Amino acid sequence: MITKWLNETNMSEVSLVGGKNASLGEMITNLTQLGIKVPNGFVVTSYGYDEYMNYNNLNTIIDNIMNEIDLDDEVALRRASIKIKTLVQNGEFSDKMKEEITHRYYELSQQYLDSDNIPQEFTDVAVRSSGTSEDMPDASFAGQQDTFLNVRGNAQLLDKIRSCFASLYNVRAIHYRYSMNYNNNDVKLSVTVQKMVRSDLASSGVAFSIDTESGFPDTVIINSSYGLGEMVVSGQIKPDEFIVYKKKMAIIDKKMGDKYQKMIYSNNHDKRTEIISVDPLKKNIFSLTEEHILLLSKWVILIEEYYSNKANRWHPVDVEWALDGLNNELYIIQARPETVCSRKSIKLNSPTKYKSNTQQNASSDMELIQYKLNNNDIKPILSGIAVGDSISQGKVKVIYSIDTRELHEEFNEGDVLVTEITDPDWEPLMKKASAIITEKGGRTCHAAIVARELGVTAIVGVKESTTILQNNQEITISCIEGETGHIYNGYINYSKNTINIEDINEISSKINTKIMMNVASPEQSFKFSKIPNDGVGLAREEFIINNFIKVHPLALLNYDKLEDQNLINSIDELIVGYDNPIDYYIKKLSYGIARIATAFYPKDVIVRFSDFKSNEYSNLLGGKQYEPHEENPMIGWRGASRYYSEEFKEAFGLECQVISYVREIMQLDNVIVMIPFCRTLTECHKVLGVMKEYGLERGKNNLKVYLMCELPSNVILANEFCKYVDGFSIGSNDLTQLTLGLDRDSELVSHVYDERNEAVKSMIKQAIHTCKQNNVKIGICGQAPSDFPDFAEFLINENIDSISLTPDSVCKTLYQISKLVNN
Repeated sequence: MITKWLNETNMSEVSLVGGKNASLGEMITNLTQLGIKVPNGFVVTSYGYDEYMNYNNLNTIIDNIMNEIDLDDEVALRRASIKIKTLVQNGEFSDKMKEEITHRYYELSQQYLDSDNIPQEFTDVAVRSSGTSEDMPDASFAGQQDTFLNVRGNAQLLDKIRSCFASLYNVRAIHYRYSMNYNNNDVKLSVTVQKMVRSDLASSGVAFSIDTESGFPDTVIINSSYGLGEMVVSGQIKPDEFIVYKKKMAIIDKKMGDKYQKMIYSNNHDKRTEIISVDPLKKNIFSLTEEHILLLSKWVILIEEYYSNKANRWHPVDVEWALDGLNNELYIIQARPETVCSRKSIKLNSPTKYKSNTQQNASSDMELIQYKLNNNDIKPILSGIAVGDSISQGKVKVIYSIDTRELHEEFNEGDVLVTEITDPDWEPLMKKASAIITEKGGRTCHAAIVARELGVTAIVGVKESTTILQNNQEITISCIEGETGHIYNGYINYSKNTINIEDINEISSKINTKIMMNVASPEQSFKFSKIPNDGVGLAREEFIINNFIKVHPLALLNYDKLEDQNLINSIDELIVGYDNPIDYYIKKLSYGIARIATAFYPKDVIVRFSDFKSNEYSNLLGGKQYEPHEENPMIGWRGASRYYSEEFKEAFGLECQVISYVREIMQLDNVIVMIPFCRTLTECHKVLGVMKEYGLERGKNNLKVYLMCELPSNVILANEFCKYVDGFSIGSNDLTQLTLGLDRDSELVSHVYDERNEAVKSMIKQAIHTCKQNNVKIGICGQAPSDFPDFAEFLINENIDSISLTPDSVCKTLYQISKLVNN
């Protein structure tokens, strides 16, 4: 059979129609009944490919060409590819094949009406290659064969089908089959002819049912931009990004991309598509509504569940989607297995429903690799979007074109590839690179996808990298600090530590005390959640406010009264995509907290209300006009004393609204709030009153309120404080400072500062004892247990409920504790 309708095929016919077409047929047959929309179309089968090749007597000729070349010789490979593709492109269709294809195309066109409500004779279609070995769980590579958009008419259609056949012999495709030990004659090609979705009038992109960097399984990651999806896939623009938490169907993050261009239908008959500039006003609007974000996420989850149940194993998916600008309807235009992160994380964090089966079949070890830069004082020379979580080093090679012989001779194994953008033809070169840096692209662009598959450190979207970085310059590329990757001049010393998760779990099971983590960065929370833990003992709002919001809350609340035009302009740049300055503050802070809460759900995540000191708040945009000058801000206007003051109360109210939004709208009810630096019982009572005024009430909707135990007064009056709160968390840094009467920032008395001082330990013992008497939870979130394993042992011996450690010290501390406990 030369052609088949998509709804006549399914995953049992991969050898006939290829992985892409089989998946489309499977979805049309089984998932459209659940509301998922998939554009109709037909398939030119692998039989059709064989008939074309045989009709033109091409197989023997191609075999002879392939047998004569050295596949490791890049230049010879490119010459052979051009020769074979020309032969295939110049072939002819048999009358039978031509008639069957054009008849199917006519029938497809008749299903759609033109502007006069008359069935179309030649509708617009996408012509896509579908290899019979592509998109399989053990073999996947981005863009091996070609795709053609906005194809119309019989002549164009037949020409593009020929071009798809020819693309089976692209350099990238030949090289990939060679590297995977596939026999050339065993790989066939099928072609999809599918009705186009008019996303040139709306938006399109890709979506994953797994976090592509950490392998965290409970999120849907959506990349979106205006126009046809090729701009997103190829990395020519930085798209908008949305993250949805599967279990609660809540949007937990939105990031505005740089959507300065889009691909649309061309009025030039020969071009089919063209790239134009996006309207500046539209550029600053998210390219998907929240309604469409949630609908698309629902579909991605349904597709993942369907394939997982069908395979009886976890089956995360990579989906291409498009929004039709004519009818405002979403469509899935492709779905395939996600094959990189799912293989790496299959044991560590596959969904419980499929865990036992995946563990039996997984080849990966229960290991985590942690990298650490050993010099914290260095400043990056460039930054971009991190791909992966590793560190690499090498000499820069700036390359603008893949087509020169010299670059293959000059580019050595281990060099750092620096270029504007990559496409699939760059794959042989990318395999030799120690790292990849591109000026354009987002984290689902071609360079990012290929880098993950190859296990190569990469940073994409690094503006001016081809100008600033120089050939043979030695650099260090670091992707260990969340979603932002940094490039450093020179070879920076770093360490690499391999952690055996099973060993850590065994040690942790022997300790009654809960081991929690201090998590500052929302962007690293998915990665940190893999480390054995009992939740988050401290999530500081200051980090999110300082790094993501960047503006003093009172400047946002008083935006309409601001007179400083430079400040107004800076705020306007930051709040692009949000309804107003207040919406910006609430959503950005909510997203940061939600990402941490999602990563560890349903375990407790203790979020501390802001504890900026006045000098720290002054450093935020607009901060200087709202903050006093204090001689000693360390023990000045901070923590609880701000929350009920007339000067700051309204700003604290925003923080309360954020917690309500996270707990009630996003339904992340594992969030616990904590009051810092609360000096007196009166202050505690006042803060609880202000919280209630802004919609946060202890006990309502099971809200728990904790107190930072970091002042001697908190210990001395612990019996009374226990009546107001559900738990204590010892802040050993401030408790040491105030017990010993010193400024922890002063180098003159730093030699006296020691959390293990007997006076401090006596305070901690007393706090633990009092909380136990009152049946109130007590833990510690200060730095001391992370730095001193013997201090952690002291806390365990005192029967503290939980110890919260920095992520990089969890394993080290547990190993040390196990040795001390065993001895």
